[in-house]
Amino acid sequence: MNTLNILNTEVTETNTFKPRNNMNRLSKYAGYLLLFLLILLWPITHLMIKGTDATVGYLDPNIWLLILISLITFMIMIGLCWWLLQQFWIRLGLPRLESMVLQFKNIPSWQQLGFYWLCFISLLLAAIGVLTAVL
Repeated sequence: MNTLNILNTEVTETNTFKPRNNMNRLSKYAGYLLLFLLILLWPITHLMIKGTDATVGYLDPNIWLLILISLITFMIMIGLCWWLLQQFWIRLGLPRLESMVLQFKNIPSWQQLGFYWLCFISLLLAAIGVLTAVL
């Protein structure tokens, strides 16, 4: 969490975000490992499909590779969105996610329900906007 200290006319920013040490090393890099394996699987799969049948056309094996490319792109986009969310979170100086969840559980149920409805409506309007842009 970043705290913003205003001293006279000078603005200083200190980073008090403490990394969590309770995660083991493998689970921390599992997404990167999966992405790396998918990228390695791309040329290997192409060679395997072409090697099994000599009469296969150039486009036939690429249909399966398009599925692999979509998985790779999806993982890259998820990683990029998560990184951007963390950067915005730190820059805005918001508290840690765990403390926000605990504070959310402490508010009355009618406020929780209102927040759920607000999230649902904003997601629905975003989906309608995307569909409108596509059509």
